[in-house]
Amino acid sequence: MYTNEDLNKAIEKEIFTTKAVDEFRQMVSKDKISPSVDEENFRLISGFNDIFVVIASLLMIVSVSWVVRDASEILASMTIALLSWGLAEFFVRKRKMSFPAIVLLMTFVSSLFFGFMDLFNNYSQINSNGSIALSAGITIIFTYLHWRRFGVPITVASGMIVAIAFVISTIISISPPLEDFIFFFILLAGIITFVIALRWDMKDTKRVTQNSDVAFWLHLISSPLIVHSIFSLLGVFDDSDNGIITMISIIILYIILSSISLIIDRRAFMVSSLAYVVYALNSLFNRYGIEDNSFAIVGVIIGFSLLLLSAYWSKVRKVLLGLMPESVTHKVPLA
Repeated sequence: MYTNEDLNKAIEKEIFTTKAVDEFRQMVSKDKISPSVDEENFRLISGFNDIFVVIASLLMIVSVSWVVRDASEILASMTIALLSWGLAEFFVRKRKMSFPAIVLLMTFVSSLFFGFMDLFNNYSQINSNGSIALSAGITIIFTYLHWRRFGVPITVASGMIVAIAFVISTIISISPPLEDFIFFFILLAGIITFVIALRWDMKDTKRVTQNSDVAFWLHLISSPLIVHSIFSLLGVFDDSDNGIITMISIIILYIILSSISLIIDRRAFMVSSLAYVVYALNSLFNRYGIEDNSFAIVGVIIGFSLLLLSAYWSKVRKVLLGLMPESVTHKVPLA
C-alpha cells in the first residue's frame, strides 16, 4: 500500500513526474463514485505490522513503568516519556509507521503532562490550576520538540489541547472567579482550533500532503470542544428539566455542524461531536417519557441520516457550495 505522501516523495526524487501522478489521481477519482478528495484519507494503519508494533511497544512501556512505579510514580511517567521518544526514533523516524507514531506521541505527551502534575502537586505549594498551567507549559515545549523531530500530524492537535489547558488554567489561577466562565473559554478555544484547522486545510485543498492530516486531527478535537461547551451552557448535561426549545437548539446545532462539515469536506468535524448529540437527544427523550426505546430511536434517526448523507455526500456538497460565495468555494476542496 502507498499514500499520497509516498507519491509526493516519488515526485521529489524524480521517480515519477508531477504530470504522471496528477493523471494517475484523476484516473482513480473517475473510477470511484466520489472524487478522491472526498474520501478524506489520512494515514493510520499501513498493515498489521503497525498493530503488532503498537502492542509490543505498549507491553514494554507498561511493564517497565510498572516496575519503576514502585520507586516513584513521577519517575515512571518520565520513563514512559523516554521510552516513547526512543521507540519513535526507530519506528517513526526510520520506519515511517503511522499507527505507532500516533500511539507513541500520545503516551509521550500524556506521561509528561501527568508526570509534571505529580511533581508540582507533591513537591510544591502551587494550587491545582497553577500545577496544570506549569505542567502544560513545559509539555508544550517538549511537544514542539517532538514535532520538529518526527513531524507526526497528530502532534499539532495534541499541542493544541495542552495549549488550551495552559491558557485556561493560567487565567483561572490568576483570577479564580473566572472559573464560572470556563465553558465560554472552552467554546472560544474550540472556535480558534477550528480556524487553525481551516488554515491548515487551505494549504492543501487537494488533500494530498501532510497538511491535510494535520487539519484532520485539529478538526477532530475542535468539534467536541465547541459542542460540549454549547451543550453545557444550554444546561443539557444538568438535571434541570429542559424543554422543547433545548431540543430544537440541539437539532439546529447538529444541522449547522453537518452543513459546515459538508462545506469544508470534513466528516471528522461532524462525527467527533456525534456522541454529544446522541447523549443529549437520548436524555431529552427520557424526560419526555420515552425511556424504554429512547436510545434505539435516536440511534435509528442519526444512523439513517448519516448513511443517507454518506451516500449522497458529493451531491449535497455540490448544492451547498453552489450557495456559497466565491470567497469560500476557492478555499475548500472542489465538489
